[in-house]
Amino acid sequence: MKLIPAIDLKDKQCVRLQKGKLENIEVFNNDPLAQARLFKNEGCERIHIVDLDGAFGAEGINTETILNIRKNIDLPIELGGGIRNEEDISFWINHGIDYLILGSISINKKHLVLQAIEKYSNKIYIALDVLNEKVMISGWAEESQLTPNDIFKIYNDSPIKGYILTDVARDGMLEGLNFELIKQLISNTKKNIIVGGGLAHYSDIEILKQNFSKSNIEGFIAGKSLYSGCIDIVKAMNLLNYKKD
Repeated sequence: MKLIPAIDLKDKQCVRLQKGKLENIEVFNNDPLAQARLFKNEGCERIHIVDLDGAFGAEGINTETILNIRKNIDLPIELGGGIRNEEDISFWINHGIDYLILGSISINKKHLVLQAIEKYSNKIYIALDVLNEKVMISGWAEESQLTPNDIFKIYNDSPIKGYILTDVARDGMLEGLNFELIKQLISNTKKNIIVGGGLAHYSDIEILKQNFSKSNIEGFIAGKSLYSGCIDIVKAMNLLNYKKD
């Protein structure tokens, strides 16, 4: 089970939001590459990057920043936010991004995404950004009519890498992971799932380790908990009895 640190980009800076709302923005580092290097030096083996500007419709603002991280950090990178068409998918994969996280496009352009999944087998995660039992799209500003189980019916039989499950109501709130939601959904797919939204304390990691170590949970995303100092990466990895896969 991997600890995957998050770098959320807004105007080329590392920020954190609360529940995905731009009015609740807090800047933690104005040098995203330095932040990525810190995560690498502390032993992380993957980085989770979200282009918030892209997610909210402002394209290209963080492209150079993301490519700079890719050029200088020799860790796998998973990237989401603002990926809206086949050209975007091809661009990022051709520029060395290891995994893409597809949200709105996975609902609005299902056939296109299924074709891309076949072309880029095991390179694509489908986002499950859940609020009030529905999957959110458009930077979490719009509620789709689909539940996570509806998404499973579309993508479970395709060669996706897995799903990224986020409890939107808890994201950035340091309220703890939603284990009830996690338990409910992991039983409905055999694909890998990475969980996020609300990680707050070492107790969250203990519960993941004790109750889900033999499940299909591939890892968990840590954002606000790292930046605020609630969780130390080295201590968290020791708690996991961390071994590289």
